Amino acid sequence: MRSGVTGQGGVAPAAPERADGRRLRSARTRQLIIEAYLALLRESPQIPTALSIANRAGYSVRSVFERFPDLHTLRVAATDDAMLRASTQVASQQVVGDRAERLRLHVQTRGRVCEEWLPLWRALVANQGDSTDLKSRIRLIRDLVIRRLEEVYAAELSTLEERERRQTVLALEALVDFESWARMREHFALSFDEACGVWTRAIDRLLPETPPVS
Repeated sequence: MRSGVTGQGGVAPAAPERADGRRLRSARTRQLIIEAYLALLRESPQIPTALSIANRAGYSVRSVFERFPDLHTLRVAATDDAMLRASTQVASQQVVGDRAERLRLHVQTRGRVCEEWLPLWRALVANQGDSTDLKSRIRLIRDLVIRRLEEVYAAELSTLEERERRQTVLALEALVDFESWARMREHFALSFDEACGVWTRAIDRLLPETPPVS
């Protein structure tokens, strides 16, 4: 039998190891619940119930509410998880190349983000209500899109005066909105590449000429 004491007279780390193991299992359960919520959203526009989330994750409803006090907290956590994944996806794309290459990379990356996270965006907007948490996430997502536009097309935007520059950026943000992508893919039945082509041509027309490299 293990005594819990080492041969050198020190205390064995059995209890801390067990506590660490429980924390890791709890974190894993929490992540699987979030992934179950996101998977259900992709399959149906209906907001998932606690029971459906628990069934998909392979846990009990009690396990869901042990990690999240209510479904609103779960929605916020799932949104944060998705934002981190999408931000990582976007950040992996280098802002390099000529105008055509930057356009291609930006549009394809933005298209993939919209393709993957449109269901969550719709749930976020539909359920924001009076939630300051969800409203702040919506603002942050839009701000991140604007920041990316300013980064990718910095050369072209630098040729504009401040007011015109701001108007151009806002027009671009509206153009590459989630629902803009949804209309092309769902209502007009465009393929992924066709939808990217529409965005590419529209962005190219909205941007001023690229200044010559000095």
